[in-house]
Amino acid sequence: MALWLVRAGRSGEYEDLALKSGRALIGFDEVPDLSSVKSKEELFDILREAYPDRLKNAIFNIRGQLWAFLKRIQEGDLVVLPLKTRSVIAVGKVAGPYEYNSDNPEGARHTRPVEWMRTDIPRSALDQDLLYSIGAFMTVCQIQRNKAEERIRALVQGKPMPKLPLQDSGEDMAEGEPDVPLNLDEYASDQIRSYIGRKFRGHELTRLVTEVLKAQGYRVLMSPVGPDGGIDIIAGRGPMGFDQPRLCVQVKSSDTPVDVTVLRELKGVMDDFKADQGLLVSWGGFKQSVINDSRRRFFEIRLWDAGDLVNSILEHYDQLSKDLQAELPLKRIWALVLEE
Repeated sequence: MALWLVRAGRSGEYEDLALKSGRALIGFDEVPDLSSVKSKEELFDILREAYPDRLKNAIFNIRGQLWAFLKRIQEGDLVVLPLKTRSVIAVGKVAGPYEYNSDNPEGARHTRPVEWMRTDIPRSALDQDLLYSIGAFMTVCQIQRNKAEERIRALVQGKPMPKLPLQDSGEDMAEGEPDVPLNLDEYASDQIRSYIGRKFRGHELTRLVTEVLKAQGYRVLMSPVGPDGGIDIIAGRGPMGFDQPRLCVQVKSSDTPVDVTVLRELKGVMDDFKADQGLLVSWGGFKQSVINDSRRRFFEIRLWDAGDLVNSILEHYDQLSKDLQAELPLKRIWALVLEE
């Protein structure tokens, strides 16, 4: 069995389609149906015609990804889909051969049937080396280093992730894997998320969310340590916090996704406090039932997972207190953005 990274759109625009249709979907819009392709040479000729302006090395790169999707990925292999719209990964088992679906949007016509086993694994549940591997700046890529397939399979089954011996920490790499370009944005976000996950546990995460809301211009009241009566933070606008929107916030620091009960409890507390809006922060993400229910409450409640919280911290970092900046030291850098 092998483990493969297969993305669903540059910005995650086809993630829902992939999960709902039971498919791995990839782009390469200019490339026609490849069902009849028998050899790498034939595929190379098709790609030269589809991408006449691309350099030869770029064509080789695309051919390697498409050949893997066509022929190397086998039925029963695992695929991991890191979602861009939520801070989770989906893991599935390949259930059949390549198929071209002309009815799909242009960026999702090359497909493989997949039985999705988990669609809500928080990125915070993965070790840093696995996050590094799935951060490859590729659409299709095999992940083999450090017994990745065995560890992901354990995670899907709800078992503890096997710990690696020290001597395995950088060995057993797939051919070419260390040379795969890295998505620096994703990698940096994962590092920050991992640090926050260690540093700000329990009530400390509530304190972090409180500071972010202050940076956004809210007057806040944070519940003390202990039973909170279903609410962790009350926030409002204006000099005294009396102005709208008035906000009730619930913060969950567990690494496991919360279910829809928590969302409905927050709605009840909002009514008790006569709050206009609610914010549910869950470090471990949300089960699909919460995602579905939250769409009906779009004008009342927002959901933040770990990725959303990190994005808010980055957006308002300069407005955070100096004490918090010292606890969470970050530095903005500039990097050259290269073509995929």
